[in-house]
Amino acid sequence: MQKNMYFDYFGDDCFAAVTEGGRLVEFHLDTDSSTEISGNIYKGRVVNVLSGMQAAFVAFGQEKNGYLYAGDIPADADISPQKQLALQVKEGDEVMVQVAKSPIGSKGARLSMCLSFVGKNIIFLPKADFCAVSRKITDEPLREKLLRTAEKLAGGEGGIVMRTNAVNAKLADLRDELKYLRGLYATAKEAYASAAVGEMVYRDADVHARLLRDFDLSSVDKIYIADEKTYLRAEAALRRTRAKNKLVYYRGEREMFEMFGLEEQVYRLMSSRVPLENGAYLIFDKTEALTAIDVNTGRFTGETALEDTVYETNLVAAREIARQVRLRNIGGIVIVDFIDMAGEDHRNAVVAELSRCLQEDRTKCNVTPMTELGLVQFTRKKVKSDNVAMLTKRCPCCKGSGYLLSDSYMAFRIKIAIQKCIADGYDNVIVELNAGLYGYIVSKRRFTEDVRGIWAGKRVYMIPHKTFHDEFFTVRGDNNPVLTLPETARLLY
Repeated sequence: MQKNMYFDYFGDDCFAAVTEGGRLVEFHLDTDSSTEISGNIYKGRVVNVLSGMQAAFVAFGQEKNGYLYAGDIPADADISPQKQLALQVKEGDEVMVQVAKSPIGSKGARLSMCLSFVGKNIIFLPKADFCAVSRKITDEPLREKLLRTAEKLAGGEGGIVMRTNAVNAKLADLRDELKYLRGLYATAKEAYASAAVGEMVYRDADVHARLLRDFDLSSVDKIYIADEKTYLRAEAALRRTRAKNKLVYYRGEREMFEMFGLEEQVYRLMSSRVPLENGAYLIFDKTEALTAIDVNTGRFTGETALEDTVYETNLVAAREIARQVRLRNIGGIVIVDFIDMAGEDHRNAVVAELSRCLQEDRTKCNVTPMTELGLVQFTRKKVKSDNVAMLTKRCPCCKGSGYLLSDSYMAFRIKIAIQKCIADGYDNVIVELNAGLYGYIVSKRRFTEDVRGIWAGKRVYMIPHKTFHDEFFTVRGDNNPVLTLPETARLLY
């Protein structure tokens, strides 16, 4: 199956996508927003130490102070971890901090003083005194060999983590990469020395550079880049690798994402309903604490017994859920409500399929067994906002609830406003409202009893507007004997 990568810029926003067989499997967006700052290093100042929580808040130039946990402060050999915060940082201290997790919603960024500089094959940890090997490498003899290599390279000056790409890397390339990463740290320290509190002293790679760095390019067929500067930078970064021959500078007349059918797939991410290939569907419901996914059979009825139909639907759903959380970049806790299955072997098989598909995700995921209620919980490491949040903004009308008030309730609110005007002594009341809502009020004769009863002797005019939002209306009183109203004004009943 052909796998391609795509990069394009729109202003300061970088759009990146990965497809398998023409189907979108990853989408990334880097904006000029100051909230997407993971990996950047800043000069901060401790503003508050919470000894009881073993944490501190640090001002580092962002709107919200960052959160520094005791475990993210380099360990002192003579100080127990429980004493670190109290003894190593205090209010007013200036500290070099790296953003481990960008601010999300109302939460500030998570910070770390355990700095890391990520390369293609290794991660350099200047404050660490250990070496390690990626957990994705499971062959024990190979792990031991890589660990010995890491310890030899480190030479007691910081720590090294061997990434999966290090398996095929030459020793000379590893030395060159470590030298480069150490140079980045030296540059950051030099900038920190003269920086003011809140200034950034190191910027992590943008989305195109991170993907080219972190992705296994040996499995990629083509890398399409529509921006000339980005293409030249990628060409320089990959000049010593075989991946250089996979680069394609796209200069077509049509926008690249539209040309390759990516835009329509990105747009579909905004929908909470995801259809499955067999006619079933998923419903995504995001809350502040977690993401809930509901599996529904839809119009899929199967061809055999009910249990087999349900089992088949859940298997298809498990595969699509793994794809969607990766595609939407959903992080944190995810709860999946699979359709109830009677057989324990079927339940275990569905969880196993979900786990298998999630292993293809480059972001770490942990899956728990299915409960008796058919619920499966898994976690996915959260570093920044999910893609839907980055591609949308909060609706000023529904305030983020995703709902509009019903016509019946809107009519009730208008009735309250009319009655208030009459109670205030007005003989004439003018209501301006949405044309559709006006049609509902008239057709349902919602205010008939009021006009004949408590509003008797008063005049209520309604002025419908096609451009008014469903929930917007104005009500005002007027005691002038002669009213100047538009031709569209209608006397209620």
